[in-house]
Amino acid sequence: MGGMSDEPQTSSMMSDGSGTTAWADAVAALAAADTYWLSTVRPDGRPHVVPILGVVVDGGFHFAAWPGSVAGRNLAADPRCVVAVNAAGLDLAVEGRAVPVRDESVLQAAAARYLDQYDWPVEIRDGVFHAEGAPTAGPGPFAVYALTPSKGFGYGSTEGDDYNPTRWRFG
Repeated sequence: MGGMSDEPQTSSMMSDGSGTTAWADAVAALAAADTYWLSTVRPDGRPHVVPILGVVVDGGFHFAAWPGSVAGRNLAADPRCVVAVNAAGLDLAVEGRAVPVRDESVLQAAAARYLDQYDWPVEIRDGVFHAEGAPTAGPGPFAVYALTPSKGFGYGSTEGDDYNPTRWRFG
C-alpha cells in the first residue's frame, strides 16, 4: 500500500488540462492546518463527520481517536474514511483507509508533534496514547491511525493562477 509520502499520479481536473498542484504542496498544507474533518462510514452506510486534531509525521497524516467514539467504532468496522481541511490556501480532501499505528518510533514522533502543535502531552503504553482527554477525541486511551491515501482532491482557495484543481491517485 502506498503512503502519503509516496508520489501519486497527478492530473488536472480542468477541461483545458491546466496546471496542477504538487503533492508535496498538499502535504505541506496538511501539516500547516490545525483542525481537520474526518468522515467515516457507519455500519448502515451513513456518513459520520467529526472535527479531529491531526499531525503530519514523515510525510504521513496521523490522528488519534478513542475506540469507543462513533468514529473509532466506525473505523474498527470499516477503515475507509476521508480527511478534509482548508489550510495554506488549499481546500483538500484525501480519501483512503485509516490504519492503526503500532510502531513505537512512529507513535513517539506523532506524540512529539501533538505536543508541539497542540500542547497535548501523551504517554505511550501498549501501542496507544494515554492522556487526559483531547479536544474532539474522547476520554482515552486513544488509538493512533495513519491515513493510507487512495485518492486526493485539491482546490486553491482563490481563483486565478493558484487555483489549479488537482486530483491525485495512489497505488
